[in-house]
Amino acid sequence: MTVLDSRPDVPGDPHGRIITPIEGSEALISEAGVTMAPVEDLGAGRGPFWLDDWLRANATDVLAWRRHIHAHPELSRHEFATTELVVTLLRAVGLKPWVLPGGTGVVCDIGSGDRCVALRADMDALPLTEATGLPYASTVEGAAHMCGHDAHTAILLGAARALAGAPELPGRVRLIFQAAEEVMPGGALDGVDRIYGLHVDPRLEVGQVGLRVGALTSAADLIELRLTSPGGHTSRPHLTADLVHALGTVITSLPSVLSRRVDPRSGTVLVWGAVHAGQAANAVPQEGVLRGTLRTADHEVWTALEPLVASSVESLLAPTGVGFSLDYRRGVPPVVSDPESTALMRAGVEAALGEGAVAGTEQSSGGEDFGWYLEHVQGAFARLGVWPGPPAPQSDIHRPTFILDERALACGVRTLVHTALATLA
Repeated sequence: MTVLDSRPDVPGDPHGRIITPIEGSEALISEAGVTMAPVEDLGAGRGPFWLDDWLRANATDVLAWRRHIHAHPELSRHEFATTELVVTLLRAVGLKPWVLPGGTGVVCDIGSGDRCVALRADMDALPLTEATGLPYASTVEGAAHMCGHDAHTAILLGAARALAGAPELPGRVRLIFQAAEEVMPGGALDGVDRIYGLHVDPRLEVGQVGLRVGALTSAADLIELRLTSPGGHTSRPHLTADLVHALGTVITSLPSVLSRRVDPRSGTVLVWGAVHAGQAANAVPQEGVLRGTLRTADHEVWTALEPLVASSVESLLAPTGVGFSLDYRRGVPPVVSDPESTALMRAGVEAALGEGAVAGTEQSSGGEDFGWYLEHVQGAFARLGVWPGPPAPQSDIHRPTFILDERALACGVRTLVHTALATLA
């Protein structure tokens, strides 16, 4: 493998920053290339021959790309160096990627034909400070890949370069390297028949892939309610509008109202996360704010929640006399995998890793912006096991100590390649 340094002719970072080797690490990209011990390929020998050959020769490169990205995390809408790395690696095998407006995010097609399947990976890091102590830990204060997006990017890069070396493809494969989370690249789905994605799951053992027909994640909306009152002395609440009492009414009553107005099978739940009002014990405050998240696994319910919340808040606050303004911010829709796409992905997983590799997975109350793609095209989303298995403890994503088993990288490459082939067959 040759050096993966920056090239001024590669579009991406308008500031001309350079991808630099990571100092003090023997297992990352450097001027000498990649030198590191191989990681076990749990799907070795399952074919096709060109994929086995590619992983045998390049699995350590995938590992190095992941560690390089991990050590140089970039927050949402600032993934310039990551974008440049992706573009450089794709161009190196003769592909023609294009960078999305704004300089972050990449789309690239492999193969030809009318039929097209898309594979997506997200690239952004979280605003956290890493505490793993790994030799390739984040070198950027306040930014870290604690959600596995570094692995997602490296896996899709591996799948891309493996597919680019295939003798023949039965159609087109579109690669979508998504930059800012919750921002779907415009035009990325033009001509796409189906789309697939993976997300690391520290609750599943490495070598397993979790699949589920129907809702896999939930819609996640944000509610911010601001109340106003003339204020006054707490000895005379009848002469003012008791703002704190009104806040308490909404805090306790709105979740109850929703539980009676929404089908309980939808998994709809409102949880408050912040409330602020007043300073003095004997003064009715003039302002207060309440914030929370409203989640549901049902797409039809999701579309009806905003007007329902607005009317319910108005009814609850009308007797209190307080003024209010409601800021309801719709988040991501639920990820709903359709049966046919899920069956194709199951076939891909079984071909990649064996029949025992498919695992059931529970629906999560968390949000995932892959749902935006499924608003426009059919597809499926899977959870990729990254837990080493017992006796290793199970960590969780979004924690400063999150660590994944890197054997999952080859599993992810094989899963995406086989899923694309199964869909195009």
